[in-house]
Amino acid sequence: MSARRLRSALRGCPALGIVVGLVAGLLLAGASPAQAAPQAWTGQYSMVTYASQKGGTSVAARQSEADFGAVFVVSTSCSGGACVATAHGPASSNPTVPNPLRYNWDGQQWKATYDWAWQCAADGAESQWSPARSFTYYAPHSDGSLRGMWHTDIASGACRGSVVMPVAAIPA
Repeated sequence: MSARRLRSALRGCPALGIVVGLVAGLLLAGASPAQAAPQAWTGQYSMVTYASQKGGTSVAARQSEADFGAVFVVSTSCSGGACVATAHGPASSNPTVPNPLRYNWDGQQWKATYDWAWQCAADGAESQWSPARSFTYYAPHSDGSLRGMWHTDIASGACRGSVVMPVAAIPA
């Protein structure tokens, strides 16, 4: 197609121009974000969950809680085009939380998803355990830290709903 015919087609269909621009950008970039090499997440990190800043739809999101964290040793391993960072540290006080946690690189951030049981103590009632699924991500920052979010969906019980808390991993 001649340059004149391409310009004419682009004037007649603005959406086509956007698509052509996106395709050209991807070709010039050479790699999609999912193919981008990760910033290795290796070493000792103070991993903090900012529970004092939590939100969400669960009654648990409105219960006062202090921030918590510990030092973890993180190592990154890549093979077959996939990279996994494994965080070894002290076990959670909740025995259903996986240890170690493994985070997969998606081209922009490290992500982990896991199933566990949320221990709910709502309205002075006896504590109950409810099925939960958590999704956590950490995005690398230029200062060497990683910051992100921890999102949990609690499936049933008095604490049913979501809880969201900011997280950070800071070189220790």
